[in-house]
Amino acid sequence: MSAYKVVFLDIDGTILRPDHTIQDSTKTAIKRLQKQGIIVFLATGRPLHEIKELGEELNITSFIAYNGAYAIFEGEEIFKETMPSKDVTRFLEIAQLENHQLVFYTHEKNVFSSREPEIVQRFIDTFHLKQNAIYSPAINQEVLGITIMTDQELASRHYQEFKEIHFTTVNVKGLTNCLDVIRDHVNKGVAVKAVLDRLGLSPESAIAFGDGMNDKEMLMTVGEGFAMGNGHPDLFQYANRKTTDVEDNGIYNGLALLGLM
Repeated sequence: MSAYKVVFLDIDGTILRPDHTIQDSTKTAIKRLQKQGIIVFLATGRPLHEIKELGEELNITSFIAYNGAYAIFEGEEIFKETMPSKDVTRFLEIAQLENHQLVFYTHEKNVFSSREPEIVQRFIDTFHLKQNAIYSPAINQEVLGITIMTDQELASRHYQEFKEIHFTTVNVKGLTNCLDVIRDHVNKGVAVKAVLDRLGLSPESAIAFGDGMNDKEMLMTVGEGFAMGNGHPDLFQYANRKTTDVEDNGIYNGLALLGLM
C-alpha cells in the first residue's frame, strides 16, 4: 500500500494546457491514483461553480477553490472563510480610482465590477467563465476571493494599505499583469492543512502540483511539492521537486518519480 494518501492538483497550467485541453497522460495518472485509493483534490484559484464539470470529467469530487477560501471533501464542507465586507468595499474604491477592473467570487457567481472593458471579456474568455453577474453591494458579505484585472504593470502598489494580503500574478499568457488577491491566513496551504487535519493525514502523505505563485503555500505544506516545468520562476524555490511542463506529461512524470505510475 502506498505511503501517499492524497494529491492536490492545481488546474490552469498544471492540469489544463494553454489551449484548455488535458493531456491523456494526465488523465491516466489521475485514474491510476484513484485505483490505488489515493484521494485526488482539485486545488485552484477558480470558483467552485466553474470547476464542477472538470471534476466530473476526471471523476474528482473533492475541491479546494477560491485560492483556499473554500474546501470540500466528497460533499462535506471542511473550510470556508469570506472576506471582510469593508475590504471588499475598499478594493472597489481603489480599483475605480486606478481604472482597474475586479471580479469578486461568491459561492454561486463571478461578480464583475464592469463587463464593458476589453480586459474583462478577455478574462472571461480565457477562463471560460459562465456564471457571471454585475456587482451590487448585496454581495459584500459573500465574497470568497478577488482578482484584479489590469494590463498595468505593478498594479499591486496601489493596494499596499492591506497589511495581511499579498498578490500573485495570474500565470496565464495575456493576463500576467492581473493579480489574485491572497490573504495571508487564507490560501491553498491553509486549506490543505485543514483537509489533512480532517482526514487525519500527515503532510508527508500528501503530494501537490502547481505552477503559479498562488500555489506557493500549498507546495510548502505537503511532503512532496512539485513545481511544474512551466511554473513561475519564483515558485521553484518553494518546491522540493520539479517536474516537466504541463505540455510534457508534467503530472505523470512527477508521480512516476515517486513510484506511483
